[in-house]
Amino acid sequence: MFRRKFLQSLGTIGLGLGLPVSTVQAQQVANRYEQKYNLTPISLKGKVHQNGKGIAGVAVTDGLNIVLTDKAGRYALNSNATSEFVYISIPRGYAFPQEKGITQFFKPIKAGNTAITTDFELQQLTTDDTKHNFVVWADPQIIDKSDAEQLITVSAPDLKNLVAQYGSNTLMHAIGCGDLVWDKFELFDDYKKAVEVTGVPFFQVIGNHDMDIKARTDDGSAQTFKSLFGPSYYSFNRGEIHYVVLDDVFFIGTAKKYIGYLTEKQLQWLEQDLSYVKPGTTVVVSLHIPVNSGNKRRNNLKEDAIGGVVSNRAELYRILKSYKAHIMSGHTHVCEKVLEENTIEHTHGAVCGAWWTGPICTDGTPSGYGVYEVNGSDLKWYYKSVGKDKNHQFRIYPKGSVPDRPDEIVVNVWNWDPEWKVTWFENGNNKGEMKREVGLDPLSVELHAGAALPQKHKFVDPTLTDHLFFAKPSSQAKEIKIEVTDRFGQVFSDSLTV
Repeated sequence: MFRRKFLQSLGTIGLGLGLPVSTVQAQQVANRYEQKYNLTPISLKGKVHQNGKGIAGVAVTDGLNIVLTDKAGRYALNSNATSEFVYISIPRGYAFPQEKGITQFFKPIKAGNTAITTDFELQQLTTDDTKHNFVVWADPQIIDKSDAEQLITVSAPDLKNLVAQYGSNTLMHAIGCGDLVWDKFELFDDYKKAVEVTGVPFFQVIGNHDMDIKARTDDGSAQTFKSLFGPSYYSFNRGEIHYVVLDDVFFIGTAKKYIGYLTEKQLQWLEQDLSYVKPGTTVVVSLHIPVNSGNKRRNNLKEDAIGGVVSNRAELYRILKSYKAHIMSGHTHVCEKVLEENTIEHTHGAVCGAWWTGPICTDGTPSGYGVYEVNGSDLKWYYKSVGKDKNHQFRIYPKGSVPDRPDEIVVNVWNWDPEWKVTWFENGNNKGEMKREVGLDPLSVELHAGAALPQKHKFVDPTLTDHLFFAKPSSQAKEIKIEVTDRFGQVFSDSLTV
């Protein structure tokens, strides 16, 4: 996605959007949509098994209705010809089937058949999955081979190296949180190469730049994505956590315009899905556009940009009310935490930073990804900057870095939430907590401000952030130390010579 102005205009970009469609093209489009919905009943049945032995209680769905396998691992599901896939919610205790890192939990429904038998084979894990980890890659958003090369040779090896630090017995999976490419569908192959390099099984989320923008309506906007990665909404399980992926990018039928919206079809499916999940369970929901954001508040806007948040989020909050919910999102290329009702939303800085123009996002967050360590029903997390140690959790700026506050030091703590503490010391003396204020990251201003910057993509601008902290050292200050304590009690520190 693009900067704030882009969001406010619903993402209207591109060349030639006003050009007339040729007569031939218009006829092709008309022919494509002459067919009516085919509601022919289809009978789906099959077995979920390991080496022939049935696995009971596995949720099987066609994207509309859900049934559980019986004691013999068998299922029967009444569907119709509009359904595209039959797929399962992988149960806890089983490995994620994959092909070169792309998870395989679905089977396409072949057109023309009214009775289809589809089996799913799983393999039980040899390790208890109560403890496991996962990462969230938001917005790789590659537009050319240069971007793809960085993703494959820099970002992917960074994740591979991180996984190695945890040890070979650690269970790890990843979620590609949308905008896997930047409208260039030929680059999906490069994205898949990067996934393979990491050695981690990836689940995918559709983003606004992964949509077919020539589709007539939202219903057809995910066809390419589905052909490569399967359904655009689904669930799976690992340990005590129930994971859900949703498609909240609603294409409104004209090139590159969309809103953040969850369809009724998905909401009804989600209600069914969660009916099989015990209330109080930790549920991790991943989608591309943030459910909620502080963008309106930070920029004194009258209303949220409808391409920047989920318009009908109240219904999602209602459905999640009985659960301990974490929401994973991307889209904005900034790092933000939103605590709403019983949910914590983690909006992630982008893997591509500010669209592969340099080392940071527009709010100063380094290019990187979220890392989550799961123990039972509890999650701990940190932000991993590409090319940096995992302890790299903030950046200090000296006096003079913010022109209108020349006597103050500034600290950017990108993964901050209200449970964090940011304390400063002058010459070894504890001066208390720093003052948090909304502002622009100085390095982002240096790299992104002005009509000519950055050279690669001049649309990029610095964006206001909530995670800047200020303090005013005295004239006697020689050394400033910053001590940041996250919500889990982990302490990170760094010093600055005045």
